[in-house]
Amino acid sequence: MSIPKLDSPEEEIKKWINYIALICLSEEFQSLKMELETLYQQADMENFRLAAFQDALYAFLAQEEDGQMCQSSGY
Repeated sequence: MSIPKLDSPEEEIKKWINYIALICLSEEFQSLKMELETLYQQADMENFRLAAFQDALYAFLAQEEDGQMCQSSGY
């Protein structure tokens, strides 16, 4: 699944929304987000909860993209 473009069909955007929702509800995501919240709060970051959520989501999306790249290149 590639990152949707602004002109993507509605169905493609719905698939991405569902995919992101599944990520956000997973135990692995919640665990990483909580770990990042703790680290960011200790570092006295502003908006540490938002930053932790964004970074955790980015990590999961990047991991998925890396997995797709490996599959398509035959590794």
